[in-house]
Amino acid sequence: MAETTNRGESLLFLTDEQVRKGIEAMFFAYQGFTADPDRILEGMDYGRAHHRAVHFIGRSPGTTVNNLLSILGVTKQSLNRVLRTLMEDGLVEARVGRVDRRERHLHLTEKGAALERQLSEAQRARMRAAYRAAGPQAVAGFRQVLEAMMDPAMRAHYGRLKEGGP
Repeated sequence: MAETTNRGESLLFLTDEQVRKGIEAMFFAYQGFTADPDRILEGMDYGRAHHRAVHFIGRSPGTTVNNLLSILGVTKQSLNRVLRTLMEDGLVEARVGRVDRRERHLHLTEKGAALERQLSEAQRARMRAAYRAAGPQAVAGFRQVLEAMMDPAMRAHYGRLKEGGP
């Protein structure tokens, strides 16, 4: 009997060649998706780790260092290096937690928010163009594929962000 999806659709199209093509498309798409922000950050001596930190701090103002560690999946040492640079350059500020004074809540400064807008606008323009070219059905399918690829912990973070939470 042929393998099917949870909706009863045939998976016969799922050949090793199709999977390989999907993997290669992801590699090249990611390269394009990060190219514009990389160019912006290059002149600032920042890298993708800085971009990701700025993005998620901007997306969830007041997020804690521990939450950011969990989202980014990096070591504390690595994140501390990135945050130190962003704070020294006036892009991020850490505020002491009101409930737990050991917590540090991260916020973008005006300068940090301006950088985040510049970086994300370049990516939004690329995504908008791709979404328009592919159409609404493909966009929904694309998002389903991405969500299905996420590890459960990352899917939980993604779900909270989709709902507007930290």
